[in-house]
Amino acid sequence: MIRTVIRIVAALLAMLTVVAPATARDLTVMSLNIRLPSPDDGANRWELRRDLTAATIRRADPDVIGTQELFERQGDDIVARLPRYRWIGVGRSGAGSPDDEHMGIFYRADRLQLERWGNFWLSDTPGVPGSISWGHPLPRMVTWAVFREKDGTRFAMFNTHLPYRAEDEAAREKGAALLAAQIPAIAGDLPVVVTGDFNTVPDTPTYRRMAQALRDAWVAAPVRTGPEATFHGFTGKPDRRIDWIFTRGFAVKRATTIDTRRGDVFPSDHYPVVVTLVR
Repeated sequence: MIRTVIRIVAALLAMLTVVAPATARDLTVMSLNIRLPSPDDGANRWELRRDLTAATIRRADPDVIGTQELFERQGDDIVARLPRYRWIGVGRSGAGSPDDEHMGIFYRADRLQLERWGNFWLSDTPGVPGSISWGHPLPRMVTWAVFREKDGTRFAMFNTHLPYRAEDEAAREKGAALLAAQIPAIAGDLPVVVTGDFNTVPDTPTYRRMAQALRDAWVAAPVRTGPEATFHGFTGKPDRRIDWIFTRGFAVKRATTIDTRRGDVFPSDHYPVVVTLVR
């Protein structure tokens, strides 16, 4: 009798194992304008803040990071301090430009497999490296990647940095429209996360264009911590929310703006934004 009961219980457990859905793992995403390595930054020169930047990333423990203004040596410095990460990207003027800004994407290689990645430029000729349109002075681009998690689920990530001048709002809107048009062409039906320094505030045409098919994770999060504004210029007094994370196909669990500092030293002149997502 006892053996019969054991067999029945074992059979029921086996059935539950088959039909029970797998528990989705949270995906933690960071957006960070890391600030290029300028010798004019005084106490916040890269050599003086790189350890704090790495420590800030380590504590947040993101699966993926979308960075802006990243130089190659900064990417290598981060990976040297955080060896579980790898990073991808090219200079905004094109491949083979280490002393140029990259839209570098970092990922935890022990958690994620990089399936494919690429770049396009925010211009009338997006396939031409370094191309510029719409009246702004510097190349603007998107680096994207498709990742596979250990359970086989996949998602796509897009990372960008839009023009910065006040008079560039029309160019920012065109860049956002091009990015939005490229997402379905590259990602198909995959869940999507977009990170970036958009250099404008939410009450703008650029934001409204992004929000047409994507969700602002900060707004959607039921739990938010840290200041809403993100750019502070190494002052610790942020005045604008210009660093955004948008999503498609994810639920947002929480969002955090990290205002870490050590005295007068900050990880960057932007506060990192971190969101926790789940399917």
